[in-house]
This record gives sequence, structure tokens and C-alpha cells, in this order.
Amino acid sequence: MLQVKLELSRPILYLITRGATDNTTTPASPAFQHILLQISAAVTAGVPLIQLREKRLTTRVLFELTERAVQLTRKTATRILVNDRADVARAAGADGVHLTSQSIDVKSIRKTFGKGFLIGASTHSSAEARAARDAGADFIVLGPIFPTASKEKYGPALGLDKLTEVAQELTPFPVLALGGIGFQNARDCLRAGAAGIAGISLFNDPERLPGVAALSRLSAKGVTK
Repeated sequence: MLQVKLELSRPILYLITRGATDNTTTPASPAFQHILLQISAAVTAGVPLIQLREKRLTTRVLFELTERAVQLTRKTATRILVNDRADVARAAGADGVHLTSQSIDVKSIRKTFGKGFLIGASTHSSAEARAARDAGADFIVLGPIFPTASKEKYGPALGLDKLTEVAQELTPFPVLALGGIGFQNARDCLRAGAAGIAGISLFNDPERLPGVAALSRLSAKGVTK
């Protein structure tokens, strides 16, 4: 088994940008600027992980967004990952990449980019979770845990029992819960063994983000160490 390298205080909060940009987006576009505001608020709130999930941007604009994100998080505890595009992440100085089930496999990315490159992976089953860990990922996101319209294509919600099963099997490897996570059920995910929570809509509002992060940590009080 590979050594766990992601040493972050729990609960680990993982902000995922909403993917509202497209191939017409420029650095002057509101959606681009919104992401920068999100990142600034996340840094202030102490959110340790951010995924730039902007799949439809041109490579040039994605590079600029990543470069700006890296500037905002430099000398802070917040790490930037780019969805799928390990090449852009490395070129722009980001911390790593987040891989989907359609991405290049974890093992190939690890071999190409080395041990210091942070790799997260989306998983939707016990088998995918084990495979990502064994191939060299630093953490996985498991979901959807609860029903959510945006994750329907991955099948029925996995539920807390599956989250418990995967978290126990992979412990101490970090398993983050995703899908329909809110204040009411975040604590249930942590009690089930999740190392943290990932979210899109949960962390979308820059003005509310510090409060959301604080409440998420408060919900973990007495659950995580």
C-alpha cells in the first residue's frame, strides 16, 4: 500500500468550481472573475483544496485562470488542482490534478508528473476507490452520496452505508464525500468515516464561504480528531 501523503487537518474541505465558463469566456468575463473571488474567499476561510472544474474553457484561458489562482494561493495552505488537465496544472504552477473516470489513469499521471504532484480522483464504487488508491492517488472523492440532479448519470446515490464501507476499507487513506452535501448531512458523512466533504453549490457564494467553512468545521466537532 502506498504511503498517505495528504496530511491535512480534518475535516478536509474541497471546493469545486461550478463549471459555468465556456469557450467564449475571457479573463474579463463575470464567470472568470467569480472564480477568483471564490478562491480569495476560500483562502481567507482556510479551505485547503480547490478544484478548477472548468471543462469548457479554451486551453489558453484555463492556463490563465490557473495561473491567477496560483498567485492568489501562493504562500498559503490552499492547494489548487485542475480538473483533468495535468499538463495545464504543471505549466501554470498548480499543485496537482483531479482525475475523472474518463481521464488518463492515475498510474500514468503519477509516473509522468512524479511524487510531488497532487492527484485526486473521482470514484463511484468500492472497486474504483481501491484502484485509485493503489495506483497512487493522494485522495479520492466518492459520490454521489445523496441524490443530486447533477450526478444522476452516475446512477443511484451510494448512501452512507457505502461511504462507511469504503472509508473503513481504505483507512487511513482520505475519502471525501460528494453529492448532495449540506449542513444537515455533512456531520453524517463524517460520522460514516469520510475524511472531509467536497462540494460545488455548498461553496459557491464567495460572501458566504467563510461562514460555510466555519459551520462545516463546527459540524465535525466531536466527530473528527
